[in-house]
Amino acid sequence: MEYDANIKNRLRRVEGQVRGVLRMMEEGQDCRDTVGQMSAARSAMDRAIGVIVSENLEQCMREQMERGEDTNESIQEAINLLVKSR
Repeated sequence: MEYDANIKNRLRRVEGQVRGVLRMMEEGQDCRDTVGQMSAARSAMDRAIGVIVSENLEQCMREQMERGEDTNESIQEAINLLVKSR
């Protein structure tokens, strides 16, 4: 799978959020604010995982359907990846 600029930008934003959390910790910010930012970073990472899995699944299914192959295994693998990511 090729990773496009969109997914890379998502991960750069997550990276920035994590740096922000570390800075908040170093500055002694309120724990509620720090945990809120950590939660936002986790949510952004979860969304990035979802995008990667869904785009990969779509590509695999298209290719398998063109070859006349069964797509059930690819669907199950995508589900397993999403479950494992949690």
